[in-house]
Amino acid sequence: MNSQITTTSSHTKQLVTMALMTAVLCILAPLSIPIPVSPVPISLTNLVLYIGIYILGTHRLLGSYIVYLLLGICGLPVFSGFSGGLGKLAGPTGGYLAGFLFLILISGFFMSRSEGRFRLALQAFGLILGSAAMYLFGTMWLCFQMHLSFVDGLFVGVIPYLPGDTVKIILALIVGPLLQKRLARFLIQQ
Repeated sequence: MNSQITTTSSHTKQLVTMALMTAVLCILAPLSIPIPVSPVPISLTNLVLYIGIYILGTHRLLGSYIVYLLLGICGLPVFSGFSGGLGKLAGPTGGYLAGFLFLILISGFFMSRSEGRFRLALQAFGLILGSAAMYLFGTMWLCFQMHLSFVDGLFVGVIPYLPGDTVKIILALIVGPLLQKRLARFLIQQ
């Protein structure tokens, strides 16, 4: 009986942590900075996801992000610029929203396998590779929507964001493990 209570308590804590991550996405993702050369704004979504990989792991973060997407598709203003609705997903920046799924899956794959001497290098590689997949998917959709060549799409939807994303990845590599350790204690405690 006691182990059943402990298991239920652990599941409840995990669900609460997932709900909190969804809430953080809903609060921080709409905060965006439009840039003149692109329809794609600078957003904190990828930073939240980079850190979320540490906190939740792949499957729970994926579930949390899908709930966020569904809230936005239903019309809640949780996407960049406080927008929502299916039109946002079908518009020029919708490929990046879908591409974040690849970021989660690829980054999470490398996070779950990072151990030993090369732990930090594998984590950084996973975040970079996941970001590259997100950018590839997002840029292809942007090019399709705006009738751009792939090279033009890179200059509109990727290159202006690389310095900021480098900073976000470095920040996640520092903050992520710290939050992971602190929340692991919370999830283990009864």
